[in-house]
Amino acid sequence: MTRVLVVDDEPQILRALRVNLAARQYEVAVAPDGGTALRQSAEWHPDLIILDLGLPDLDGVEVIQGLRGWTTVPIIVLSGRADSTDKVDALDAGADDYVTKPFSIDELLARVRAVTRRTGQQDEENATVRVGDHVVDLADKTVSGGVHLTPTEWHFLELLVRNPGKLISQRQLLTEVWGSAYLKETHYLRQYMAQLRRKLERDPAHPVQLLTEPGMGYRFQPLPPE
Repeated sequence: MTRVLVVDDEPQILRALRVNLAARQYEVAVAPDGGTALRQSAEWHPDLIILDLGLPDLDGVEVIQGLRGWTTVPIIVLSGRADSTDKVDALDAGADDYVTKPFSIDELLARVRAVTRRTGQQDEENATVRVGDHVVDLADKTVSGGVHLTPTEWHFLELLVRNPGKLISQRQLLTEVWGSAYLKETHYLRQYMAQLRRKLERDPAHPVQLLTEPGMGYRFQPLPPE
């Protein structure tokens, strides 16, 4: 049974999430503040954490940073802060996804399923990923159908497809592909994403896998099994 720790100072949200997650066969624990969350994480070892940012004792970003000092447990932020700066700060601190309040319980549960699926998959060196009508071979660094990617396009794509379903922040992409001196060059991201869509998406004008989260970053959405 997957263990989920829900961290929020609103009792009604804790109750609602505990009921909905337990009904879907998750084992659930709750924490009303950051200090309790950090202690429970160390003692209980959850498989997933759903975390509010506006906690009474610690800021949620501090909690993420504290967790990332010793664990890679997936973290989904659930917060009323809709500003893109808050979202980017949480993602850069190590959060795996971000859902804004008020939220749909169905959307949140879908994000939970996506994260638990992703972490349950082993990162095999011979892994292949389907993008549109093409097969991306992560070991051989090739794309089927005679598609040629430049080294920069490949680096950009690999960061996305190795993290299926995960929102990758603009800051992380710019740092890892171009370097920390290029953090303001967000137009690079738009340009290279457009190039990848032209080469890989079935309908580049209406992408279904190489997705943009405005003001935040980019996400690779795997195709459902055929």
